[in-house]
Amino acid sequence: MILSYYRAVRSYIVAILNQKGGCGKTTVAMQLAAALAREKLRVLVVDADPQGTAARWSASAPENDLFPADVIGLSIAESKVHQELKKFMGKYDWIIVDCPPAVENKSSQSALLVADLAIIPVIPSPPDLWAAVGIRELITSVASINEGLQSALLPNMCQTNVAISKDALEVMKDFGIPTLKSRLHLRTAYRQSAALGGHVFNLGSKAKPAIKEISSLKREVKRMLAKQEKA
Repeated sequence: MILSYYRAVRSYIVAILNQKGGCGKTTVAMQLAAALAREKLRVLVVDADPQGTAARWSASAPENDLFPADVIGLSIAESKVHQELKKFMGKYDWIIVDCPPAVENKSSQSALLVADLAIIPVIPSPPDLWAAVGIRELITSVASINEGLQSALLPNMCQTNVAISKDALEVMKDFGIPTLKSRLHLRTAYRQSAALGGHVFNLGSKAKPAIKEISSLKREVKRMLAKQEKA
């Protein structure tokens, strides 16, 4: 009975973070949240970035087609983000945290204390991999406290047939953090859905490649956390 109750109130917390801005954190957070919400799951996006991009994104949605996940701003909570997140556990099935682009930011450190998974979107290029080193060190540090924390690199804004991207993807294998099998490419559909306050699933067949990528990411994330729960 106790176990079944725990599962009934279980919330998965996924932190999306990187040291470098422009890596597509908010895009990943919002598209993943939308994909999960389309399965009739209760999803909350927590905008912990002072720039407030996720909050502005959802606010741009038309009244007749609201963003399918709830979005709240918590950047002012800083070192108390983890305490604020606990208030929503059980009320939502999934909580996606869009963290600020700064390894020293207290919001990022706080979110990782209660996160089940940290996803680091990385553009496959040497400068972006160098920037991600600080996040790797932060995750390693927090993992000594949050022993259940998993982490993974997500290749983002990939460009087909670009040699430097292929080389960087090879380097990721030795980065010290697992790399997701899912890949997000540089596509107009992602920018277009953000401008409309929506998600790629709104765009129909013309966004089919992007829809396939986000659906793959959703499935992979769900498998990772389901496997962790069984362990």
